[in-house]
Amino acid sequence: MADTDDVPFNRNFPLKPGVVEEIRPGVRRILCNNPSPFTFTGTVSYIVGRGKVAIIDPGPDNTAHAAALLDAVRGETVTHILVTHTHRDHSVNTPRIKGPTGAPVYAEGPHRASRPRFESEKHNPESGADREFRPDVQVRDGDIIEGEDWKLEAVATPGHTANHLAFAWPDRKWLFVGDHVMGWSTSIVAPPDGSMVDYMASLEKLAARSEDLYFSGHGPEIPDAPRYVRFLIRHRQAREASILHRLAKGEADIPTIVRAIYIGIDPRLMNAAGYSVLAHLEDLVSRGIVATDGDPVIGGTYRLAAS
Repeated sequence: MADTDDVPFNRNFPLKPGVVEEIRPGVRRILCNNPSPFTFTGTVSYIVGRGKVAIIDPGPDNTAHAAALLDAVRGETVTHILVTHTHRDHSVNTPRIKGPTGAPVYAEGPHRASRPRFESEKHNPESGADREFRPDVQVRDGDIIEGEDWKLEAVATPGHTANHLAFAWPDRKWLFVGDHVMGWSTSIVAPPDGSMVDYMASLEKLAARSEDLYFSGHGPEIPDAPRYVRFLIRHRQAREASILHRLAKGEADIPTIVRAIYIGIDPRLMNAAGYSVLAHLEDLVSRGIVATDGDPVIGGTYRLAAS
């Protein structure tokens, strides 16, 4: 497959909710039954190690999923709970795992936006932020979290959220990548929760790392991962080019741009697509390529900046 090909999305993920699947030695996964246009077939939680284990992303507010996770580790000791980011489909179930196990919770920190909210800006309902979440241990880029037979490195990957972390298992060249990279679709980057500048920088960071197999928060594992990340970078660059092509025809608001560049999109994703376009426009405005009156917000009108 040439590097100039389209992004090879993989939507083949037959895992059923509640079923424990060992995908590699020392890595099990369980799917939560929370399918949606945003979560694909649902949120995937991971169990790392054997005997004394870590659980990555306990999932949404779902008692059945918590019970399935606890049943999967029956007879084992949960020593760590790791959370990639504070969207509600990943972190809200954490107390249901921490309560019976007593395991400390590791994450970058509480939820926060990537930038201050503009005065004219309304709350974005797509963010799904878990604003109650607080970790026991705040983790920074490069920190090592170690268990009995596993060692994970925290990799800061802001963009989808400001506090997004991936967790690398360097000895095996594996990366638990949360929602920053997904094999079935591109990730949503919705300001002010998300930042396209940060997201692209994090993709470049991952492309330069050695991990070649990713375990994502939604959908199947991602082989040949650095090449796939480069696909995603080019995909976002092409999306930016499409926005500029539309603006070259004249001033436009975000719904007009979405209709022009997202042909055949699921109508349920139109609002999310609008925020993704906004993320690109924020970046383009900051670079002086695109202009708008006032702050770059979802309801704004945009035009190419005068050269």
